[in-house]
Amino acid sequence: MRIPKGKITISIVNCFITALLILSSCASAGKIREIRSIEGITEYRLDNGLQLLLFPDPSKDTITVNVTYHVGSKHENYGETGMAHLLEHLLFKGSKNHPNITKELTDRGADTNGSTWFERTNYYETFRASKENLNWAISMEADRMVNSFVAQKDLDSEMTVVRNEFERGENSPWRILYQRIYATAFDWHNYGNSTIGARSDIENVKIENLKAFYKKYYQPDNATLIIAGKFEQKTALDIVNKTMGKIKKPSRTLPSLYTTDPTQDGERQLTLRRSGGEKVIAAAYRIPSGSHKDFAALNVLATVLGDSTSGLLNKNLVEKSLATSIFAWPNQQKDSSLIYFNATADLDTDLNKTETALLATLENTSKNPITETQVARAKRKLLKEINLGFNNSQSISIDLSEWIGIGDWRMIFINRDRLESVSLEDVRRAAKKYLVSSNRTMGRFIPTRSPKRAVMPKQPNLEKLLAGYKGRKAIAPGEAFETSLQNISERQRKSQNAGLKIATVPIKTRGESVYFELRMGLGNEDSLQNKAHIAELAASMLLKGSQRYSREALQDEFDKLKTEVRFSNDAQGVYVQVETTRKNLNKAINLVHEVLTTPTFPEKEFALLKSKILSKLKSDKTDPQSIAIDTVFSHLNTYPKGHVFHRPNFSEQISGVSSVTRNQLKQFYSEHYGGDDLQIGIVGDFSRRNIEQQLEEVFSDWRNESEYIREARRYQNAETKTRVIQTPDKKSAFFIAAKNLNLTLQHRDAPALTIASRILGGGFITSRLASRIRQKDGLSYSIASVLRLHKVDRNAQWFTYAISSPENAEKVHAAFTEEMEKVIRHGFTQEELDAAIEGFLNTAKVRRGNNQRLAKTVRDYFRDGYSFYEEIEMHNKIRNLDLEEVNEVVKKYLTPSTLSVVKAGDF
Repeated sequence: MRIPKGKITISIVNCFITALLILSSCASAGKIREIRSIEGITEYRLDNGLQLLLFPDPSKDTITVNVTYHVGSKHENYGETGMAHLLEHLLFKGSKNHPNITKELTDRGADTNGSTWFERTNYYETFRASKENLNWAISMEADRMVNSFVAQKDLDSEMTVVRNEFERGENSPWRILYQRIYATAFDWHNYGNSTIGARSDIENVKIENLKAFYKKYYQPDNATLIIAGKFEQKTALDIVNKTMGKIKKPSRTLPSLYTTDPTQDGERQLTLRRSGGEKVIAAAYRIPSGSHKDFAALNVLATVLGDSTSGLLNKNLVEKSLATSIFAWPNQQKDSSLIYFNATADLDTDLNKTETALLATLENTSKNPITETQVARAKRKLLKEINLGFNNSQSISIDLSEWIGIGDWRMIFINRDRLESVSLEDVRRAAKKYLVSSNRTMGRFIPTRSPKRAVMPKQPNLEKLLAGYKGRKAIAPGEAFETSLQNISERQRKSQNAGLKIATVPIKTRGESVYFELRMGLGNEDSLQNKAHIAELAASMLLKGSQRYSREALQDEFDKLKTEVRFSNDAQGVYVQVETTRKNLNKAINLVHEVLTTPTFPEKEFALLKSKILSKLKSDKTDPQSIAIDTVFSHLNTYPKGHVFHRPNFSEQISGVSSVTRNQLKQFYSEHYGGDDLQIGIVGDFSRRNIEQQLEEVFSDWRNESEYIREARRYQNAETKTRVIQTPDKKSAFFIAAKNLNLTLQHRDAPALTIASRILGGGFITSRLASRIRQKDGLSYSIASVLRLHKVDRNAQWFTYAISSPENAEKVHAAFTEEMEKVIRHGFTQEELDAAIEGFLNTAKVRRGNNQRLAKTVRDYFRDGYSFYEEIEMHNKIRNLDLEEVNEVVKKYLTPSTLSVVKAGDF
């Protein structure tokens, strides 16, 4: 379940006074016992059985509260599949003392989500760090734990929303194939049932069953509360004890699950025939529990085989045009699960040849042995991701839910330790033991005289495995930095030398992490004429090889530096986003400079990239969401074909990408790439003087051949248009309504329009449109409104979208129109305005706590001559908005009759 944002105001004193009234099942708060502390995470246990993990991180200006219940789809009974996920939805519908949880989350600007998996369900919210907010979040979760409504009226509306979510998954070829393979691989275990559940169960489950499931599993002795971020430990312990600590330990005993599948005794195969734009083939093999020692070797094996850059499947399938993309997923679960290998191919590919190459790669490693170099590369990549993850307490606090589901939160460290010690022999042994034909599920059954078995080892005794484990020294925390606009502005420094603009915000961060973003300006209106596809492919090829390094070698170098790098582009720019550490920043910059200044555009890599892009475009041509978005925004774009800002439709994209040659890329690069217009933003742990000096030195002699002239995007007065598009055999439909607006972020109407859009469809699912179309009518899983405003260009856009079942698409359109006309006739309420303003400002605060986003912001502001003081002024205008201003902008700009509408689906 994908969920947006929120906030409420409850005084801490009042919360403590009424603590006994908050919970229906209460007792006196008991003692909190400290159990252990590992690498900065301290475990506590309450008398009622609640497990508590505290992870202080003063370098964050936010707090994340994550409650993980030790229950998921594995615990469902016959006729009740999908019940855990459905219950997850219902727990956002309110509880005894928090009847409108979604509004509270929206008002506090929280980044929030809920999710369900096989063995766990979790709910988290990230919000601005304060004692009041922490008290609110824990009190809300305590009330939600035992006092949620779980009401029939909510089930009636939410069942259709979950069914819509089910239908969305049915549109994805690889996802539905994945579900079918799991269903075929398991005879008895509930891993064979998808978490979303059977449609018949979703539609018919009884509210009494949901209530019984809730009361049985949503209890303190079956939950782990995780708190991470900027807070005082004593304060957190006091709040937890006075809220969750008062919930009684239940008298019931939870059942012990014991169902396991027998050793697989032969290949299994299935064929799925559905509408789609690409072919997919997959092979899955049974593997042991995620806590078993073999799993680390299997994880490395999956990377050796399935890495999209250096994996053997990429070499043997993608590079030989037998597939357009591949991936490998070792599913780490509490019980024996699957390692999954997937290959996607275009419609013209002979899938028999793809299957032969796939199985030859997976099951013939004895003939083509895995090498020490391949294992070392895979370990570097996996450990780099783990090490970077440990620098972010928010990510770790959420990731811990998965390890709790596997059996114990400490497994996150055991897994890292095991990965470090994996040897070449371990990987070869795992491949030989588990990647055998009789252990494979692909869809066909073939008997054999002497079947080879892959016997699953027993799940380890976690108590014995983890006894005495201490972990390592905790990563050093960063500084406590308040991310107000004033503080950021005062900490920021800008420097400019010719075409190089550098904006820096040094912050002492956890793990000395640092984020770096570069933008390079490209050409002008004349030089970029008819070159949009060439520009896109040129940027996509930058990481495919340089004068010193091949694509694989470049990936290896970045992995050695524990650095993530991404390249992208827009009409007039190339972007580089880098995540690294203080220790490696200088070397990472030098490597990025090498990638930018010495690309070789290898012929083989170019052919593979074109094939992958074209395959994706052809697949998108059958997807309702992609078609609707492409249609409406192509219509709103009135720039002529060939112009740098023209938006090509699918046919133009396919034709354009197909016609690009490697020589055109090389010529485009030599004419347009250079350092005449570079903006760089850096946020995190670094030496300002050293970095500025290095950047000026490496980019000083890199010049453009074609002059860069920034072209302003202009307002386009497109006519209003409505279209209905048929997409046969697709189980969900997409509705979108949009228009162009002739204003900028600095326009006098911008503050009011920003808040109007948030009231209509922003924040959490309590917006006007979501309350009507999702909450009340139960027509759509996802609905939102989006306002795009540029700081200087008059090319604003507003749009709203909703996903529904095809039979409900017209109802969605009618409900949207009716709700918009209500707003125009009667306006918003003062309560809506106050909540939206508070939620907007809190959301902005939470987003500023993301250093990666902040690096982009400071770079972007420097480019456009915009300052944080102008943002402060904008926020002040938003604070002082009156209701009449906001109601007037809706009438002025957002009348339904002025919107272009597209609906796509199987009608």
